[in-house]
Amino acid sequence: MTAVRIVRIEPVDRTILQRLIGTLAHSLQSTVRLDESNRIDPAPTFDVARSQYNSTALIATLLERFGGTDDKILGVTALDLFVPVLTFVFGEAQLKGKVAVVSTRRLDDVFYGLPPNRDLFESRLLRESVHELGHTFGLIHCPDYQCVMHSSTSVEEIDLKGSDLCSECRAKIAGTTSAS
Repeated sequence: MTAVRIVRIEPVDRTILQRLIGTLAHSLQSTVRLDESNRIDPAPTFDVARSQYNSTALIATLLERFGGTDDKILGVTALDLFVPVLTFVFGEAQLKGKVAVVSTRRLDDVFYGLPPNRDLFESRLLRESVHELGHTFGLIHCPDYQCVMHSSTSVEEIDLKGSDLCSECRAKIAGTTSAS
């Protein structure tokens, strides 16, 4: 499988990213590394009227910076993300592309006024990271509610699905990566 490069889009805790590297590498059976050499300025993607950051514009910024690499790029941030047709998104990706972005903002129980739960938070971040990277390999939303590629519009839906691909999605991604 193609290597994954995690790009830190501040603000996001480096410790969270270090832990994500291990779990993501295990889940994807791929090399995952943190790219500390590139700084992404999210300010141009801020929408004043919404007080959120446009995830599609962040993807364009990442693509501009990393378009020449063979790696899949996963931008990770704690900023609140949106696309114009939705109130918010946990993440977004280029279908059959190379870039995805996820936000930790709404994955944390603290956002909802609940006490912190690090294990649950990290599980959600892994699921959303695998989900968005799955899109970069050409996977669409899966009808299997336990598959990580199942669509999620709330953290409760993220919590219901697994962190792995179902057998059908795994077969599709294996076919995609062997042809790459």
